[in-house]
Amino acid sequence: MSYALRQTRRFARAYKKLHDKVARDVDAATEVIAADPMVGERKKGDLADLFVYKFRSGKQLYLLGYTIDDDVRLVYLEALGPHENFCRDLKRQ
Repeated sequence: MSYALRQTRRFARAYKKLHDKVARDVDAATEVIAADPMVGERKKGDLADLFVYKFRSGKQLYLLGYTIDDDVRLVYLEALGPHENFCRDLKRQ
């Protein structure tokens, strides 16, 4: 049984700015995460509650950050962006 997905404002703003092909790749990545939320790797340190799923769109590597709430079977899509400085930008906000 898959988990339900919820978007945070940060994720929604980043998703809205994407090109159509990248948005389709993000949609495919969210389906993978909804089916098995443990597919991503857990971060360490300050971002210990965050999981990150890596995927490619064209030649660019993207990271999708999310948290899991097992009690209500929800996955919160927290952040989306290219690999460069992804974690640094998350720590700033």
